[in-house]
Amino acid sequence: MTCSDEAVAVRVLSLLDDGLATVATDTGAEVVSVALVRAVPGDTVLVHAGESIAIVEE
Repeated sequence: MTCSDEAVAVRVLSLLDDGLATVATDTGAEVVSVALVRAVPGDTVLVHAGESIAIVEE
């Protein structure tokens, strides 16, 4: 779940219109904003309150 008090690392599955993306979470797929980062499918991003705030370098 990406709406918590902590940022959660999730993998981007696909990009959608309007700066959104489908991501894989522990509880299933969710749609989050990727407007602040340049994420592509396969990237791991940190999400806080439904907003991607950073790309995790592996």
